[in-house]
Amino acid sequence: MDIQLKRPAHIPECAKFPVIDAHNHLFGDYPPEHLLAVMDAVGVRTFVNVTGNTTMPYENNCYTIVRRDIRIFTEGYSAAHPGRFAVLIKDDGFADRCIARLEEDVRLGALGLKVTKELGLYFKDSSVGEMIPVDDERLSPIWRRAGELGIPALIHVSDPWAFFLPIDEQNEHYSTLKEFPSWSFYGSHFSKQELLDQRDRMISGHPGTTFILAHVANNPEDLDYVADLLNRYPNANIDFSARIDELGRQPYTARDFFIAYQDRILFGVDMPVTEDIYRCYFRFLETRDEYFEYPDYIGRWGKSRWKIHGLHLPDEVLRKVYNENAVRLISGLAV
Repeated sequence: MDIQLKRPAHIPECAKFPVIDAHNHLFGDYPPEHLLAVMDAVGVRTFVNVTGNTTMPYENNCYTIVRRDIRIFTEGYSAAHPGRFAVLIKDDGFADRCIARLEEDVRLGALGLKVTKELGLYFKDSSVGEMIPVDDERLSPIWRRAGELGIPALIHVSDPWAFFLPIDEQNEHYSTLKEFPSWSFYGSHFSKQELLDQRDRMISGHPGTTFILAHVANNPEDLDYVADLLNRYPNANIDFSARIDELGRQPYTARDFFIAYQDRILFGVDMPVTEDIYRCYFRFLETRDEYFEYPDYIGRWGKSRWKIHGLHLPDEVLRKVYNENAVRLISGLAV
């Protein structure tokens, strides 16, 4: 369809305040010099690699995850460029093994723990063949130890609601799921709501641990739900990485939400590092621009399912979202 609407574009060349990208990965294994050139061009002060003990090569039209020694990142990026790179670790192990790895990686420079969506969707108890719920009591020592170490746990639970629905023309993610059918969790062992409930019980049971809930707590389709979650659990925070599509189609509600919870929201893109992707995020946060395109989940343009609108956030909110909240919640970061 040929859209005739004409509206001006106000795309920031550089963020209004220094930025900490608190949720990203080393997509494509770019060298630090490449990342720094992009970061300097757009005003990103620090890049936080939340899967610092992995690499993410691009294969079969998508990024994959391959484990590797965390020292490749801590020595080649963080130590070589102080203040510009920071690292969390991905760990899918359990209890004692996970805690031992966590403690060692924190000693090597990790600032937090990243738990991926495989928990609740893929990981099974090998002894009985049953899916492991997010709030399994056997995982409690991991969350407790993270709190004792003073590091946050960044956790991704479930995926968009449409990923749990049939793949048909009525599904708002139909084009995405047609291209990536393995992203569908229709008929999964746990429903979307069961996974959210498990996660929320886990947060409730560990008030001494700081949790960062990725992708607007993986429920940006229902900001009232996320607001209630933040009201109930003071140890819960969110990032909005890879979800400006959901937020930008509800700009009035999203703006009110960002202002109300300005102390609990972290900036992140969770996409390949390019100048145009960062600038789209800045445009979304800083401007009143209407009906503009955004990159898809793997950073491609021309794939948007709808257009989004800017939030035009106040400066005091931008400062917190861009960097101050990350500095407060993730020990070792500074701007």
